Amino acid sequence: MAMARQSLDEFLAPLAVDVSKLHSLAKSLCYTFTQLARESQDQFLSTPISDTVLRPENDGEGIGGTNLRVGFIELLGSNCEAQAGKVNGDLNGTGDYQHGSRVKRYLEKAWPIGEQLKNNKAEDLFQWIGKCIAEVVQDGARKWGPEKREALPLGVTFSFPMIQHTLSEATLMSMGKGFAITSNRDIGKLLLEGYDSTRGPSLPPIKITAIVNDSVATLVSFAYQLRNDPKRKAAMGLIVGTGCNATIPLSISKLHPSKRPAQVKVLGDGEDSPNLKITVNTEWTINGAAAPLHELNFITPWDTTLDAQGDVPGFQPFEYMTSGRYLGELGRLMVLDYFMNQLQVPPTSLPAKLLQRNGLTTAFFGNLGPHLSSSEPSTLKQIETELPPANGPDAWHWTYETADMVFKISKAIQRRAAGMTAAAVIALLGCADEIQLSALPSPSPSVANEQSYHTLIEETAIEELMVGYTGGCIMHFQDYLQDCQHFLDDIMDAEFGPSKTKVPRVVLTPCHDGGTIGAGILAGTVMTIDATRDDEYTT
Repeated sequence: MAMARQSLDEFLAPLAVDVSKLHSLAKSLCYTFTQLARESQDQFLSTPISDTVLRPENDGEGIGGTNLRVGFIELLGSNCEAQAGKVNGDLNGTGDYQHGSRVKRYLEKAWPIGEQLKNNKAEDLFQWIGKCIAEVVQDGARKWGPEKREALPLGVTFSFPMIQHTLSEATLMSMGKGFAITSNRDIGKLLLEGYDSTRGPSLPPIKITAIVNDSVATLVSFAYQLRNDPKRKAAMGLIVGTGCNATIPLSISKLHPSKRPAQVKVLGDGEDSPNLKITVNTEWTINGAAAPLHELNFITPWDTTLDAQGDVPGFQPFEYMTSGRYLGELGRLMVLDYFMNQLQVPPTSLPAKLLQRNGLTTAFFGNLGPHLSSSEPSTLKQIETELPPANGPDAWHWTYETADMVFKISKAIQRRAAGMTAAAVIALLGCADEIQLSALPSPSPSVANEQSYHTLIEETAIEELMVGYTGGCIMHFQDYLQDCQHFLDDIMDAEFGPSKTKVPRVVLTPCHDGGTIGAGILAGTVMTIDATRDDEYTT
């Protein structure tokens, strides 16, 4: 006897999230993050800068460079007032603001990294990056003259996990994201060799002043822009683009001793303080954070299939469920499953892209729907354009009903991703003692005998904990941004009550181009700190 067709709502039930489930995830992840900071060797990686450096009162200038973009950054002094001007909103209609008086960017250029470069050995990739840096330095020499400098300070943002004991040195860890470069490579040495091999004698050398992960740079940039507002705290940097990651200042006492840097950049004399907070690149999507996802039944058979087909199965389960590199393939797997196994459409009748691994992009699903398309309001026509039906008089064709099914699958993927990201944000703020979460409602096997894992938080005048976000996925995939903010509010209400008092609101705030700007801010700030200390030693 043939099985009854499953309704789309029943089919999508494994992806469903509600506030209760996300609230439990937030508390379970909070414990897990605290444990990872204390024990893991490949997550919660320290960056040797204190939270005092995130809010500097110094002027400076430097080059902000990334593996994709290079430019000159000028930091304006503490006497300049930050201006927040409303500009055109993103696709979600939330708007954005810029701080034109705090940072100026010059001669910035961008280059895509092709698949060939990703597959090449490290020396080839970094020689190409060095050539890009040299090109921008050459533009600077033409614009500002051939004045010789001993060395140009370079701030580097790199979008991969790194081990750091000083701010100017970093050792690459496993990369993922399609890159073939092996781990345990000295990033600074590779960059200097790549630049020196291409710059020629007319250009000055460079000095690497700071190397940070892109999520760290986002937080640095964000904090620099908000430093003069006593009621709003730049608490966290969040990236949800091709990948997903977050950075937050964390007490050094919460970290495993092996992850405590040998040298920490601080303002003042607090380097030896037991209460010192340093900036931590969480790498929160790596498999160490997977236990709560399994225990609370977030992982579906489609997630398992996607994971198994990936470059490194099991490496980043949270990222497969929340970020742009993977959500398009997740959507394809789900559409194919429903159409073949529930609608009984023969695979030979389906559009070819539905049968190809990675045949559909995240952008396709993310822009699907009449409220998102700027050119074609019909979801049916959007899908027919991307997935034309096979030819022939008896061929299967799209209908308004089947097109709406694809849209609903896309929306279910997005809603779960937004909810999981919101839960992780609340969890990380709890781990950093920015908020105090209650104990888990009932101990699970991995957290048995744990009752409470936070100290009391002192009352504060801060009204908003600002989470600086960037990344195409959170900005452009359906209603990811709005849904994430709604879930943040709902989880906080579930934890503290809708009439909560003296608990700051967690607010997503745009911080675009933070990678480039943050690297430049660090380069200029560290130069100033080092110069000040040199002056102190010589007087």
